[in-house]
Amino acid sequence: MIDPVAIVAKGPGTRLAVTHRTTFLYATPVTQSQNAVRLEPRTYPYQKTISAFIKVLPATRLRRFTDLFQNITHHFELPAPHDRLEIESLLKVHNLPLDLPAEVLAADLGEYNDISIREQVWTFLQESRWVSYHPEVWRQAVDVTDGVASIHAKTTAIMRWIHDEFTYESGVTSVNTHPEEVFAIRRGVCQDFTHVMIAMCRSIGIAARYASGYLYNGPRDHLLGSQASHAWCEAFLPGGGWIGYDPTNATMADDRYVKVAVGRDYDDVAPVVGSYVGSSQVRMEVAVSVEKL
Repeated sequence: MIDPVAIVAKGPGTRLAVTHRTTFLYATPVTQSQNAVRLEPRTYPYQKTISAFIKVLPATRLRRFTDLFQNITHHFELPAPHDRLEIESLLKVHNLPLDLPAEVLAADLGEYNDISIREQVWTFLQESRWVSYHPEVWRQAVDVTDGVASIHAKTTAIMRWIHDEFTYESGVTSVNTHPEEVFAIRRGVCQDFTHVMIAMCRSIGIAARYASGYLYNGPRDHLLGSQASHAWCEAFLPGGGWIGYDPTNATMADDRYVKVAVGRDYDDVAPVVGSYVGSSQVRMEVAVSVEKL
């Protein structure tokens, strides 16, 4: 599914540089390591990739392809014994200001009935592994959006409700925590909030997908989620395409955000996935830096 370039943004935009390093340290040497990484962004309507470089140590050949959602993916294998794996990506992107026309902001759910739009959003209206239709989630989404007409207004209301009602707290959830549990405890991190928001949006008929990437915090250092990979929700606005909403910070994903991959939920966008033969004792270290050029 290719993003429609429906809007020509105005202004000089923002140039950002991202360094993302993931290191795996194994207790004893491991072998037959096979990995897939999603660390290089494709060009999106508001974001152009200037350069992208991915380095793997021990050195090996990377095979580049695109997945079902057009995410650029690299696959590599390390058959020889090794006790350390380092994956580093160096990115530079040029982001344009988010400038949405009034007619896009006013679009309502009735426009989803257009067959061309329905084909684009169908996948993102269905349940997936980490997004399910739970009665309590649906009921809350209905209450939060009561009296709100446009898709943008409904999505914004859900985003702000999650930001106000949930507490950002690391360590209380993991990558395997289902959003229904997060909805119940009202705590978690950006991945959790994004899954809850997607579930609430889909439950009332708004096409929503998972976006992963990075966030430029700027000199004021007041945004959450910039210390590592970040996640946010995207809703489909007819005439405008996929637009980002960040429930962690209650803001739209503007030119401070670097989008790398999109999918139904986290499983489709995980930065690094793989397997190996050897010790189960492994320590992972992640370092992310996002700077303005």
